[in-house]
Amino acid sequence: MSRKKIVVLTGVTRGLGRAMTEQFIAHDCIVAGCGRTEKEVAALRKQFPAPHRFDVVDVTKPALVEQWAKVLNETVGTADFLINNAAIINRNAPLWELSAEEFDRVIQVNVCGIANVIRAFVPAMVQLGTGVVVNFSSGWGRSTSPEVAPYCASKYAVEGLTQALAQELPSGMAAVPLNPGIIDTEMLRSCFGGSAGGYIKPEEWAKRAVPFILGLRASKNGQSLTVQ
Repeated sequence: MSRKKIVVLTGVTRGLGRAMTEQFIAHDCIVAGCGRTEKEVAALRKQFPAPHRFDVVDVTKPALVEQWAKVLNETVGTADFLINNAAIINRNAPLWELSAEEFDRVIQVNVCGIANVIRAFVPAMVQLGTGVVVNFSSGWGRSTSPEVAPYCASKYAVEGLTQALAQELPSGMAAVPLNPGIIDTEMLRSCFGGSAGGYIKPEEWAKRAVPFILGLRASKNGQSLTVQ
């Protein structure tokens, strides 16, 4: 009997992360996830008890991420799939109307957060010589639109960071920047308003996305992919 795949997933409390959690578990994976909201994390713990694990972790805090990784590696095991999904978007505004704090927050979560998670989890994966790192990019990491400059900058950074990481990993591993496509999430509604309702819901999207992710292998290393 083959061992269950271990999926480490950030941003599990809402949107795509929440939907993926359910689908990964439905596909017989063990999910270890984090989010920033205690109430939502507690609800996940109740709905999906051990062997799954959910913790309150702010990915912008390196020490907290390191401690989380240490605990997971000791209790759950080394990740087969490390999925950096946690992200935020700026309010719609021209770049010059956004404060330094607003800009920095997007970069801290969307770029530095990914780097913190990679730094904490990838060494154990490299030691085993297996595993896939999936960093969520965006259509706005490969094209641009007005009033979302910080978000575009962060996702272009994810593309570059991931492709550089792909060149550093040993043979047998993969790092992939993944564009999830356009999904009706709270984040999209902050940009598109009610018109976001015309796009696929996270729950339906996850039914396609999770098998796609679980099918990723070393042959996809460094490729910019999109969930079809």
